[in-house]
Amino acid sequence: MPDQTKRPRIIAIANQKGGVGKTTTAINLAAALAVGGLKILLIDIDPQGNASTGLGIGHELREGGTYALLAGETTLAEATLQTSVENLSIVPAVPDLIGADMEFSQQDGREFLLRNAFAQGCDADVIFIDCPPGLGLLTLNGLVAADAVLVPLQAEFFALEGISQLIRTIEMVKRSLNPSLELEGIVLTMTDKRNNLSEQVSTDVRGYFKTQVFETAIPRNIRITEAPSHGIPVLLYDFRSTGAQAYLALAAEFLRRSKARRVVA
Repeated sequence: MPDQTKRPRIIAIANQKGGVGKTTTAINLAAALAVGGLKILLIDIDPQGNASTGLGIGHELREGGTYALLAGETTLAEATLQTSVENLSIVPAVPDLIGADMEFSQQDGREFLLRNAFAQGCDADVIFIDCPPGLGLLTLNGLVAADAVLVPLQAEFFALEGISQLIRTIEMVKRSLNPSLELEGIVLTMTDKRNNLSEQVSTDVRGYFKTQVFETAIPRNIRITEAPSHGIPVLLYDFRSTGAQAYLALAAEFLRRSKARRVVA
């Protein structure tokens, strides 16, 4: 039975723009923290199911998954599967999620379906929610269930255009549905020090958002892009790669920030 007195910190990983490294960050940050000894649960509510695939969960193993969890057809414990990474488990996504916005849109309390599922208790230290791109009902459920939002932001011009909309959405959710929601931080992804535009975008983001931007940036790295096809995080695929080392550094910074937050609180 889960320890009902223990409440994990819940982090939604979200960006309405696709292709910014959101799922890659969900997989690899979760794995880095798990390798460090924390119990991590990853909730995949993206209908594409890339986080599930990237952690080696075949479609034949995903029966029910997060769709059944949101529909109240299964419990959090029943829907959770162990991955190949020690201390890292996942509730996988299933194709049925594609119709979730339409199916659940008329349901009372539709914004609280995921939060209600978490009320059953969980023995994880941290829960990450991999939200789909866009700001539909699934992402809204992730934001309402979360304590904070982690925003991966690709260091390129078009990625900047949508972040103000996401920040406004976070503020709207905080005002009306989840008063405790906060911005965990922004993680710059796919950075390239050889690219002047990438460096300029990184500088601009840090100049505007200040300390809300993680010091650790995730570089473009072929090992990061290769790892999901093997169903494992980059840490297991090539531990010495710059991508793996960047996610280890991000995990360490995530823990430092979490500790500092607890001290202030």
